[in-house]
Amino acid sequence: MRSSYLVFGNPLIEEDEINEVVETLRSGWIGTGPKVAKFEDQFKEYVGAKYAVAVASCTAGLHLSVISLGLGAGDEVLVPVLTFAATANAVIHSGATPVFVDVDPESMTIDLEDAARKITPKTKGIIPVHFAGRACDMKKIYELASKYNLKVINDTAHAIETEYEGNRLGGFQDIASYSFYVTKNLTTSEGGMVTTNNEEIANKIKILALHGMSKDAWKRFSDDGYKHYEVVYPGFKYNMTDIQAALGLHQLKKIDKMYERRKQIWDYYKSELKDLPLILPGEATHGTKHGYHLFIILIDTDKTKLTRDEVILGLHKLKIGTGVHYRALHCHPYYQEAFGYKPGDFPNAEFVSDRTLSIPFSPKLSDDDVKDVVEALKEVFR
Repeated sequence: MRSSYLVFGNPLIEEDEINEVVETLRSGWIGTGPKVAKFEDQFKEYVGAKYAVAVASCTAGLHLSVISLGLGAGDEVLVPVLTFAATANAVIHSGATPVFVDVDPESMTIDLEDAARKITPKTKGIIPVHFAGRACDMKKIYELASKYNLKVINDTAHAIETEYEGNRLGGFQDIASYSFYVTKNLTTSEGGMVTTNNEEIANKIKILALHGMSKDAWKRFSDDGYKHYEVVYPGFKYNMTDIQAALGLHQLKKIDKMYERRKQIWDYYKSELKDLPLILPGEATHGTKHGYHLFIILIDTDKTKLTRDEVILGLHKLKIGTGVHYRALHCHPYYQEAFGYKPGDFPNAEFVSDRTLSIPFSPKLSDDDVKDVVEALKEVFR
């Protein structure tokens, strides 16, 4: 047994991030300022978008995206049922209605045939979730969107490095929303980024993210002198700080290095776990690049009597932390009560939901850590 607990999702934070944060604190400018602007510029270049707006979280980004596209009361938005609650909640908080869609059981991304069946005259948008770093079928999504005049909001919380036909997802229309939460491939502790190629949408999101003010705080107090702001919309407090951006600037510099380390761990897991009663994640489909955000295993209940929760407990006793991504949304009481969903409505998502388990998958993991995860899984199944 390990002497220390292996925390799930422990990020790799090195001295350059720490020094940048300390320098930011000493500078006296710790709110939204020049480092946020620099991070936005570098991130939009990385993902291939014309505009980027740093925000407090991916959840905030999704909420602002829905609102900025004019989706609201009376509108329906298609949302995969296997996702984090934030995807659906962003729609709810805008006044629109999320309509849940089943997923493909292998890729765990939105089932576009089921999505097409769910379209009504009220359907105005779709939020494809690029699950665990795997790209959705963008060609088919935009064919569906074009046919029914749907707005597309790409939930790229898991998909910073992910590519479709040679392009990162942040450059696709209409909007993409990224997460920099502590477990993500690039972390600012909390935080997110919205990218778009539409200047009008970018400007609206920037205003909405900071109280609806026409000028953001750091420009009002710049070297050009004080500038009065005007409130042009009842906005939100969704801005990122320079402290967070200080982390992000250095995380972005090393994102390719961290990607390669996760790929090494991915390959080791695939090799060493293949003989256990597990359904292992598939590789990226042709023409895409997998973002390798999560290593998700499904308990093969045809080959073992152990349940997912029993495996989690067994790993916990061996000091290995885990995650669950995710319990399908229609299994949660709020969505059942609010929208009438019930168990059995989405069989593919339920299949995954009942068996899914994420094991440690961070570039911070040492070779010994990775071996401990494998040996712990073998011990649990023994």
